[in-house]
Amino acid sequence: MTQPASPTPALPYPALHASHSGIWLCGSDGVSRAIGKGEAIGCVAETPHILLNAPLMGQRLGYPDLSGLDLLELFAFIHPAQFVVPTPVGLAKVLGLEPPEREADIAAFYRLAASHLLAGLQAGHWPEREGAWSSAQALYRLRWPWAGEVSKRLKKPDEKERWLFSKLEEWEEETPRPAPRTVTMDENATLAQLGKLTGEGSEERAGQKRYAAAVSGIFSPRRVKGTPNMLLAEAGTGIGKTLGYLAPASLWSAKAEGAVWISTFTKALQRQLDRETRRIYPDEETFRKKVVVRKGRENYLCLLNLEDALQGGFTGRAAILAHLVARWAVYSKDGDMIGGDLPGWLPTLFRRNGATALTDRRGECVYAGCPHYRKCFIEKSARASQQADIVIANHALVMVNAARGTLGREQNAPTRLIFDEGHHLFDAADSMFATRLSGQEAIEIRRWVIGPESRNRGRRRGLAARLADLASYDDEGGRAIESARHAAEAMPGDGWLQRLAESEPSGPIEALLGEVRHVVFARDESQSADAGYGLETELTAIEGPMIDAVAGAAGAIDALLKPLVRLGKRIEHLIEESPDWMDGPARARMEGALSSLGWRCDTLSGWLALLSRIGGPADPDFVDWMMIERFEGREYDIGICRHWLDPTIPVTEVVTKPAHGLMITSATLKGGGDWETARARSGAVHLNQAVQEFEVPSPFNYAKQAKVIIVTDIKRGDMAALAGAYARLIEASGGGTLGLFTAIRRLRTVYARIADRMAQNGLPIYAQHVDPIDTGTLVDIFRDDPKASLLGTDALRDGVDVPGNSLRLVVMESVPWPRPNILHKARRLAGGGSAYDDRIIRARLAQAFGRIIRRADDHGHFIILSSAFPSRLLSAFPDGTPVERMPLDRALAEIKEAKSKTVQYGLSPDTSFGHDSAQGSSI
Repeated sequence: MTQPASPTPALPYPALHASHSGIWLCGSDGVSRAIGKGEAIGCVAETPHILLNAPLMGQRLGYPDLSGLDLLELFAFIHPAQFVVPTPVGLAKVLGLEPPEREADIAAFYRLAASHLLAGLQAGHWPEREGAWSSAQALYRLRWPWAGEVSKRLKKPDEKERWLFSKLEEWEEETPRPAPRTVTMDENATLAQLGKLTGEGSEERAGQKRYAAAVSGIFSPRRVKGTPNMLLAEAGTGIGKTLGYLAPASLWSAKAEGAVWISTFTKALQRQLDRETRRIYPDEETFRKKVVVRKGRENYLCLLNLEDALQGGFTGRAAILAHLVARWAVYSKDGDMIGGDLPGWLPTLFRRNGATALTDRRGECVYAGCPHYRKCFIEKSARASQQADIVIANHALVMVNAARGTLGREQNAPTRLIFDEGHHLFDAADSMFATRLSGQEAIEIRRWVIGPESRNRGRRRGLAARLADLASYDDEGGRAIESARHAAEAMPGDGWLQRLAESEPSGPIEALLGEVRHVVFARDESQSADAGYGLETELTAIEGPMIDAVAGAAGAIDALLKPLVRLGKRIEHLIEESPDWMDGPARARMEGALSSLGWRCDTLSGWLALLSRIGGPADPDFVDWMMIERFEGREYDIGICRHWLDPTIPVTEVVTKPAHGLMITSATLKGGGDWETARARSGAVHLNQAVQEFEVPSPFNYAKQAKVIIVTDIKRGDMAALAGAYARLIEASGGGTLGLFTAIRRLRTVYARIADRMAQNGLPIYAQHVDPIDTGTLVDIFRDDPKASLLGTDALRDGVDVPGNSLRLVVMESVPWPRPNILHKARRLAGGGSAYDDRIIRARLAQAFGRIIRRADDHGHFIILSSAFPSRLLSAFPDGTPVERMPLDRALAEIKEAKSKTVQYGLSPDTSFGHDSAQGSSI
């Protein structure tokens, strides 16, 4: 981090810090004092104050419009693409300053940190200097609060600065990579590669060696077409499975000159793999060629959207965000805005105002028609993956590409795949291969075809604008575009929800959605209508007006599908014919449009298939229902849904069978059950031959490192008792607590009741769905502060990796029962009734328990606040883990004792944790 060239003079601005425990103001004279909410709001409304994370501080003050001199915005300008935990302590660590010892000192620290950051602008060595002066001038015109102070410290460069669009490197076309060579894998060579990656003198792990040897089998030559070498592997936490499969994967890639795709479910594991693969290719240039991270295009910055935003497409705060994102893009590794090196907290500082418009979320890319096509982050990543040895993707991308046939059309379509976090494969497939005919989906197709119909922020282009040259030079193509544009007018438009609420639908699709809304409300027996929850009902016994509405909607969808299909065929013909007007860029643009057209045609065809089944016999492979989605009583979507009863059927056909070698692995692949569960959830049951199965338990000593406590005296539904239990548990542990909830409403209620109390005891607490901070940043904050606690829902159950003392207590507020919706009830009926529920619950418990022990010196408690916890679910926990039922007071005493041992003596791996499983009332 850049250090100031000389002592930093204090800035003439006051600073404000607000938390649940109090509010402090440090004046321009450097004197701090505690103040009340009313005075704080009055001060910040009149004078710019230095602060940290304005949306979060505004929430603490009850003043959502709070703005000022946000230190995080200044950091993002000065050090783009650099990581910082957005807390006073996190900022102090990065800047090399002493963190404030008391909360009363934080406001004064803000003034010091601001001076330190600004002094860095005049330092002799500032790596991110290029482009800063030009960006500061633009931000000054936009009245960015920091622009005046920044501009005073920046000298106008002698020569015109190279900025974003001139500085980014262009990608180059490369010769298609040949198909992989046929090679055989030697177990000794695999183990030698593993030893090289783990390093000399590293801990000997017999389980890791056996795992690596088992994985090498998927790289053997395939024997039968349509039947890959498939391995299901459950490797307990601490085995080191990442390096265990990277060893054979990198060895095969080097010998066969082919690519291995490694798919994850969470962005956290993608980042971990990005780090671990550097062991294989320590040279930076080689690493960038050999390892590529692939995500869906909606994750990446769209340069054309950014250019539009910088040239006036955005106004106000959104325009400021665009300029800070432009600063980041120059120094970004790959332009990944979601989970990459763009700070996750940056869009939230602007209430996500404009951030989504900077990516291509609607499939409106013009490909070679874009002036930045040769520098496009998305195209660069796609082309780099065609030459890479290791491609780090995610389940969603693999499923999307497989469903749309993209993988098969790419050069070097992956034939060797490793699905890590494989217990999520079923859910990823369920989402990908579903059909959803809803108002929100339909209005997006209308906008994709027609283009902007109102003054929306961002760049919106209709089909005619994206294919203007085709419409100009080819009459048949032009007529197809015009027919599609006319037919798209039958899709729902702006204000459709209001029209349905008033029973005045416009067009056949809105008429169908209006009937859906009427039927769902009429059949609701859940008592949820008045409570504001979402509603659903089975798609059965349909008659009368609904049948007529279905016929009208099907006609409208077919009227749109036909010209789009004609347009696709015309584009294919023109690509083959290559008329004089179709140069290289036009060809690339046509090929891109063809892919986008295929996606929309598949969607419309799925809708027609769904509607054609209404009124007829049920298809046993699918589950269909009607729904109204609501949030806090407000309707935001209405539609008809279709899901596969078993979504691994399409996965097996489009992903598994074309592969030559494939592994599905996880620490909880069996979900606390048996191999039958793993085979069913992975789709292995649909192959013609048996797959290989491998299991290696965790090396951790759970009998000494962890304990499960089932608290017996918290009455279900007693929110006061539940909140009190959370508060007392967090206090007993001194923070370091991850609280997991099965309902957002209960999470918010508990947080509201205990947040002030925790803060006053010096134990900061954060909450998903409450704090205006993205989930990844919340985990970063939690990991960085051993006294902090974090409350959350499903996303935190198995997406959190916090080894060490920062996580020593996990508390679940109840048994994580599956939500009894229509889809779950259908799968429960097909999957064995209550046994199906138990498999899901055991998997969730195993994933949640896995947060506690991440390395050999970790210790912790796993608390369940449910006296009715069924004993049959205890198999979810690793063998030997002590489990005991006890009242809350006794649980608190145990946790306090464990904390005392940690503070006074430290815990060694040999320290016994809780009672021996054969003693007392242990289960």
